[in-house]
Order: sequence, then structure tokens, then C-alpha cells
Amino acid sequence: MFMAATDTTTPAGAKVVEGSDGLLLEVDGQIVPNYDATITPFEEGDVVTGKVVRIDADEVLVDIGYKSEGVIPAHELSIRKSVDPSDEVELGEEVDALVLTKEDQDGRLILSKKRARFEKAWRRIEAAAESGEPVEGQVIEVVKGGLIIDLGVRGFLPASLVDIRRVPHLDDYLGQKIECKVIELNRSRNNVVLSRRAVLEEERKEVRQQILDRLQPGLVVEGQISNIVDFGAFVDLDGIDGLIHISELSWSHVNHPSEILNIGDTVSVKVLDIDRDRQRISLGLKQTQEDPWQRVVDTYNVGDELEGKVTKVVTFGAFVEILDGVEGLVHISELAPHHIENPREIVEQGDKVKVRILEIDSERRRLSLSIKRVEGQNLPLRQLEPEEGAVADGAAEGAGDLDNVPELELSEDVFTGGDVPAPAEGESQPAEPAEPAEPAEPAQPAEPAEPAPPPANGGPEAEPAAQEDAPSDQPA
Repeated sequence: MFMAATDTTTPAGAKVVEGSDGLLLEVDGQIVPNYDATITPFEEGDVVTGKVVRIDADEVLVDIGYKSEGVIPAHELSIRKSVDPSDEVELGEEVDALVLTKEDQDGRLILSKKRARFEKAWRRIEAAAESGEPVEGQVIEVVKGGLIIDLGVRGFLPASLVDIRRVPHLDDYLGQKIECKVIELNRSRNNVVLSRRAVLEEERKEVRQQILDRLQPGLVVEGQISNIVDFGAFVDLDGIDGLIHISELSWSHVNHPSEILNIGDTVSVKVLDIDRDRQRISLGLKQTQEDPWQRVVDTYNVGDELEGKVTKVVTFGAFVEILDGVEGLVHISELAPHHIENPREIVEQGDKVKVRILEIDSERRRLSLSIKRVEGQNLPLRQLEPEEGAVADGAAEGAGDLDNVPELELSEDVFTGGDVPAPAEGESQPAEPAEPAEPAEPAQPAEPAEPAPPPANGGPEAEPAAQEDAPSDQPA
């Protein structure tokens, strides 16, 4: 406890002078100072207040109104390690100190500034933990797994609770004053665990609701990429995060969001959906970019020829990219004018080829292409080497691919024989129907069988029977 009272005891035979508050005595008719009355009484463990009168490299002297100055060793000035006394106190500054020893072996009064602050800090921290109010402290160390905060007590702030999202560089916080909530307290172990994230989330709670009320599906907003995961990217919309699913990042195929985005990038996104109860926002990035399919519809017609790149080869054909984000299928029957067993006999992934547009299905965003119908293009036949462990004639590979053939839902007449006629006035003309085959001639009736010879006895019964069995020469 803090001690400030004065000792008014008087020596034997002395009389306190009235109106002197015990500071003057009358002894044998003479007025003398009462020095004992100027000394503040205290015990070891008490917290006293004094004025800094001297600062040395290893200690600080403090006048607390005792018969000698109190000494605060450098290691008792602060909870920080290896401090410079001149950085902790100034001459003439009033400080609180805890009495460690009234008189050590050298007769000195030993004090501790950090322990006095420690006691005061614990009372403040305990009150804050009970009320839920934040406490403020300075970041004094970066340690494995978090930060050390000077609260008068060493408080630990785990790295996961420094901010709402992961902090890549904790060193950026060194020396900063920050507010945290006390989430764990253990006086016996001097253990204080803090959370800055709890303070930030509370501050942003009202802001989040305001943002949710303002956002509407279809609205285009700007945000910053806050995190990237395998299934998409999170965007900070000034206080609340929205998710761009990987399928909504680009019109073309994306293997991983990091291929096109980085943490910290500023992007314009379109609000696709809002779950206000769960405070979840679905965003789209590709919706703010030109749809390459619209360009196909506006620019190309059936019968047009253009160059593309083979992106994938499968059992039933090959996919060719004609624009960024637009792929079409070249069916196996449209790869070469002659029969092939494997599309890889004609093309491989990465090949640049010319293709002819057979069909554009804008509703289902599907494109049918042909290589063999490009005039003047004759791709050489490749010799395929059987892979080690493969079944002869590629049976194993073929079966596996055919088991997973997607439903392409393309028109049946796309893959019929014959060239696609030239389009007239931007519209495709239907292909001429194939000529019907000539009917086959009817089969000739079989020759009648020879009548059976008459029975040996020449009886009249045998002849009618033979006539019944024989076919008639006249048509029915």
C-alpha cells in the first residue's frame, strides 16, 4: 500500500510547538526542528512515492523522505531486458516504487519501480478482464508465435490474434501501442494472454452490418485481396470479406487462384449473392471482364476458319482454344479425312492448328470445330509408341477415356460427311441431304423340286402327295 502519513512522535522531554504540525519542538526552552517527523514510515512490501534525484548507468536514486535515498537497481526499473536507466526515468520525475529491503548489508534502502508498476498493473488488468474493457500497451518483443506487450506485466499476444487475418510480418508491430482484450489471466503464474483481434472485430461489427445493408446483388464494388485458398480468393470490402469462387475468377480455366491474383491486389468485383443471416457474400471477378463468348457470337459465323491451339487431347477428339477463355471440340471424326483410332495420331497438346467452325451454341456455350474441313490443311499421321504396361492396341486407355466421355449435346448433323457450305449473309445454310441408296433387287424364287418317283407298286396314292409338296410356278 502507499504510505504518505508523517510520524508525529516526540522525543522525551520535548514539547511540540503549537501550529507547527509537529515539525518544531521546544526542548529546554529552545525551539528545534523535529527531524523524525519528516520521515515517512513504511515497511518492506509497501509502495512509496519519491522524486528521482540521480541517474547512474546501473541504478537510480530516489528521495522518498527517508533518512537516506532509496536505490532502484537498473534491472528493477522495467520488465524490459537490458534497459538504459536514462530511458526509463528523468531527473525530478516522481515515481512509485515498492520497498524490497529497508536496509541491505551496505545499509541501503532498495526499491523496485517495475514491481510497484506490476502491482498496479495487475489490479488494472484484473478489472479490465472482469469488465471486458481493452487495455493498452506497447509491443516490446517479437517472440516465436506472437508478441510481448508491456502492460506493466508481460502480456502475450498470439500471432493468430494480432489481426482479423493472418499477419505475415510481426516485426512491423514492434514499438507500436495497441489495444487488446484480456482473454486469459493467471496471477499465480504471472500469465496474461491478450487478443487484439477481439477489439478489431467488435469495432467492425457495426461496420459489417452497414456494408451488408448497402450491398445488393449485381452491384460492382472495389476491394482488396485478403487471402488466397485452393477454392478461391477472399476480398476485403472495407470491413467484411467476400469470396470469389475459383469458377468465378476467369472465363478461361484456372488451376489455382494464385495464377491470376496476389494478396494485396485491388480488384473490381460483382456481387453475385448475399446471405445476410450468415453474413456471407459471393463475388465474381470474371463478370467485370468482357465475356469472350459474346465476342465469338458477335464476330464469327459457321464456316469461318481461324487458328487455335490444342489444349487437351482425349479419346473422342481434341479441344482447341480459339480465343482466351473459349475452347471448341474437334470430334475424332473431324480430325482427318481418313479413319484414325487415336486423336494423338493427328494432334498433340500445344499444337497450333487451323480449324473450321461447324456449330456455335451460344446458349450452352459450346463450339464444334473441324480440322479436316480446312482447305489446304493436311496434318501428317504420327506414329504412336505404346506406353510401358499399356494393353495392346490401346484398349486400356480407350476404355478408360470412353467411360468418362462427357455428354456433348451437339447436333447430330455436325459430324456427317461432306463439307460445310459457305454461309450466306451471315447465316449458315443447311447441308444437302445424302442421296438415298438404290433399292436392292428382289430375290428370285427357288427352282421347283423334282417330283418324287412313283412308288414301286405304281399305286395312285403317291402322285397327289408329290404335287402338294412341289412349289407352284405361278405367283400367288
